[in-house]
Parts: sequence; C-alpha cells; structure tokens
Amino acid sequence: PPPTAIPLSIGIMILSLSSAVARAAMKFPGAPRARTYAIDFMTDHRGWFVIFFVLPLSLAFDILFAARAWCIRTFFSAPELHDKRVEKICGDIHRWRERGDGTKLCTARGGWQSISPGYRSYKKHLTQIACNLYDILSWSEKEMTVRVEPLVNMGQLSHFLIPKGYTLPVLPEMDDLTVGGLYMGVGIETNCHKYGLFNDNIISAEVILASGEVITCDAKGPHKDLFRALPWSYGTLGFLALVTIKIIPCKKYVCIKYMPCSSQAEGVKIFTQFSEDSQSADSADFVEALSYSKEEMVVMPAWFCDDADVAKRFPNATRNTLSWWFKPWFYKHAGGMLHDLCGARTEIVPLRDYYHRHTRSIFWELEQIIPIGNHPLFRLFLGWAVPPKVSFLKLTQTEAIRKMYEEQHVIQDMLVPLSEMGKSLDVFEDEYSLYPLWICPYRAYDYSSGDGKDGHRFFLHRPRADRTDEATGKKYEMYIDLGAYGIPKAVLEKKPFDAAARGRAVESYVMSVRGFQMLYADSYLTRDEFYEMFDHTHYTDMKTVYDPKEAFPVVFEKVCKKAQAYWEKQPQNKEKKHL
Repeated sequence: PPPTAIPLSIGIMILSLSSAVARAAMKFPGAPRARTYAIDFMTDHRGWFVIFFVLPLSLAFDILFAARAWCIRTFFSAPELHDKRVEKICGDIHRWRERGDGTKLCTARGGWQSISPGYRSYKKHLTQIACNLYDILSWSEKEMTVRVEPLVNMGQLSHFLIPKGYTLPVLPEMDDLTVGGLYMGVGIETNCHKYGLFNDNIISAEVILASGEVITCDAKGPHKDLFRALPWSYGTLGFLALVTIKIIPCKKYVCIKYMPCSSQAEGVKIFTQFSEDSQSADSADFVEALSYSKEEMVVMPAWFCDDADVAKRFPNATRNTLSWWFKPWFYKHAGGMLHDLCGARTEIVPLRDYYHRHTRSIFWELEQIIPIGNHPLFRLFLGWAVPPKVSFLKLTQTEAIRKMYEEQHVIQDMLVPLSEMGKSLDVFEDEYSLYPLWICPYRAYDYSSGDGKDGHRFFLHRPRADRTDEATGKKYEMYIDLGAYGIPKAVLEKKPFDAAARGRAVESYVMSVRGFQMLYADSYLTRDEFYEMFDHTHYTDMKTVYDPKEAFPVVFEKVCKKAQAYWEKQPQNKEKKHL
C-alpha cells in the first residue's frame, strides 16, 4: 500500500483483530457478565480507565503518525502521492454514480474522530468516501503560503512552521484540530482581532465535486463564488482536497501580560480596549480572557517577542516554559493570580507553548475526566502522557457516559458583537453558571464589494462594519467568542438542569444580538431558526450550481439535533456504502 495508508491500515487491522477477539470471547460462559462488569468499570471509574488505557493508546497513535510523517518527508514525494490520492477519491465517486442507489455522500472519517462532542448519526445512511489526506505538501517563503491537505492538524503545522520563523495568521488551540474542519467549519484564536477567522486567511482551495471533477477556486478566479461559499459549508458542496494558507513571520517567544480583574465591568473595559486597538504600533498580537466567576476575570494581552524585545520592552518579565509536563495547567496558573495579591505581571513563553497552552488540559475538561490530573504528583509522573486524544475519549464512551454528556454537560461557543459582551456574560451566568469561560475577539468582515456591485456573499449575516483595516481597506465589526465547556453549577448541586431548554434560551439570545453559534457543538435550532441565524442566500445559489443533484446533505442536516432525530428514524442501507 502507499505509505500514507500504512498507519491507517495498521489501526484498522488492530481494531478488526480486537473486535474479532471480543466476539469470540463473548461465546464463552460468563462472557456477557464480564462485558457488563467492564462497561460498569469504564463508566464508574472513567478516570482510571483513561489513565491506564486511553493515554497509552493516544501515545502510540501519536508516535505512529510522527514516524509516518518522517517517512513521507524523507523517502516519498508528497505532491505526487496527493495526486494519486485525489484520483482514487474521484474513482470512488464515479463508482458511486454508476451504482445509483440514491444515497448521498460524506467522508468516511468516523464520527468518533471529530472534535464535536456528540455522535452524529447521518453517516450511517450515506455513502462514505475515504479521503485520507493528511500531509503538508509544500511551503513558499517567497509567496508566504503553505499548501496542505485537509486532515493536516494544528500540531503538525506549528511543528513545521515555527522552526522556520513563520506561523499561520490564525493557528487555533488544540493539536488535533484539522485544516479542513477549521476552514469548512470555523476556526478562531486569540489573534483573530487582527486577522479575522481561520477561513479569512485561505488563499485557495482544491475541491472534488460530486461529478468527480476537481476544481481550484480562489477569491478572484472563475470559481470565486464557490470559494466564498466554502466556509461554514461543512463539506456539503464537495470534498476538500487541498488548501493554500497565508503565513506570516513570527518570533520565538510570546510575552503574556496577566491582568486580574475583580469586577465584570473592569474586565470588559480592559478586554475591549485591547481588542479594539488592533492596528497601532503597540497593539497586542493576541487578546484572551478567562472568566472565573460572574465578577472575576483575567485579561491576557500578549505580544510576539525575541530576546532583544525581552531585554528592551519586557525586562521585568519572568520566563515560563508552559509545556513542561510538571507545570500546572494554564487555566489554573492564570486563575491563581486573582487572589495572590501580586497584581498584573508579565511572562515570556515559547511561541508553540502559547499556541497550545490549553491543550494539555483540553481547556478545563480533563479535570472532570481525571480529577487528579493537575495534582503535582500526577503531573510529575504522568504529566508527559496527557492529553488523551479527544477522538479516543469519544470512542471509549459507554452509553451512560454519552447520556451524561447529552443531559448534564455543556460545550458551546457563541459569537456575539463585542458591544454585547457584558450582557452576554450575564446570559451565560443565568443559563449555565459554568466557569471558566473562554473569551477571545475576532473581526467579522463585510464581504460586499466597495462599488456596490456585489452583496455580502457569506454564510454569516453582514456585520455592521464600523471599522476599516488601514492596510487592506476591508471593513469589519469586532465580535467575540464566548466558550462554555463543562458541567453547569445546577448539575454539580444536584438540581434540575434541562440542557435543551437552556441551550435554546442561549441560542435565542444570540440571534437577538446578531450572533452565531459554532456548529461543532450541540445546536437545538429548528430548520427555520437555523435559516434565520445564518444567511443561506449565497450558499443555496452555490448548491444549485455545484451540487445540482443534491449529492451532499445541506448544512442543517449535518449539524443540528433536529436533523439528527430525522436521520435516526431512517432505515440504514444494508449494502456496502464505504468506498
């Protein structure tokens, strides 16, 4: 097989062998009872199961993929392999067309492999096309771009680019987030107040249509309308095969200024000042805030820096290598500054450590899975092994754990105008009472043309653009992302908590202030509400042009719970649908 298929083939072989052994074992007397005991252990002692089983599996997977990447770079031509992989995908699509069974298309990537918190059942009813596109193909210092396949993740890119002195304008937190998910879904990071969302920094994309045709689109070419429709389309216009992304120079360190705030008003004021000052010479390169209660917040502007900058601009800053396995989790480190009476302070951290500062603790979710995870002894002896891969955590969930996540756990990111930050924090307090909250700003660009000939062709509604980028002339409005991840206070206090009702209340508020919901999370919107929150005008036009026979589902059918209920009622096609 081609070398890119070797790790996948090994993984499938191991899973198949394990499954066969499990089926054989179930035939022995007492096996059903043993299975029940195993499931009970995985449910009741989740933390220990993760420590002794999921962590080693995650490490083995990472080592395997690191070896694979080295093999590809050293012995094989990735561009040539890319063309062959695309040819295979096109061949699979042609075979699906010839079969004519009436099914729609999706990728064969397992639901457990996505970063979405829940399982989405639509894949069982569609023809799944294997799109094994995992490689960084090339980069150009002259053109300031990097060409990658869609399953390249942020960990790969930060390892590849930073030693060369470059980075992506927007390189989102969490190693396992992929280019394809961030582009055709959404990607955000703490420097989006300067560069917009992840998709705003894409130069061009190669797309495989349902006809089997491969096209390249960009902002000015013949397929510019398709290019504008790809963000937030969730793979419903075609299969993404290749992305060219803008890169920018970077420095080896980041200086973080920690600013503890004892009131919401103070936190909102300071956060707004740094977010809106995105174009001055001294403007922060990154802006982040963590809200630890209704009134307590730590605002953290940060700047690229090198050794000369440290000596000249930040001589009193301390150095902190956040990635050392024995160091406290970042959100604990920042939160401790609220009560130590030392006030604001600065730290110099390596750039990659900053980008992935929340990775080890999966923001703050890992504490709920491994309660002892931030204990000094655990960090000392096993801190090097975390985090477990989110995909493996999902793969090993029992039905009881899935139900708990469905009913007693919140994962939501809501995008609202910066002007509504204070009110939005109050709504999150009223509906979730869940802390910490992650907060970062971003530019919401107006994509209508300055001459008035073209409207705002985008999935997000046109913002009230009251600012102009001095370098590009683009108009934008400043928005923020409010991220809530964890167990609400009501659940912790054993009080009633209706996740759907609370979620719908937050969604209703977000729509009322011209906001949007990140669609990797649980969405309780009806079809009409979904079409109200998001502008489907241009997207629908592009579906008519590039997917006229509706070979792919629409976005609503892939992401919303109302649609998932529909899929679960549909009979599964018994024929082989994985190509």
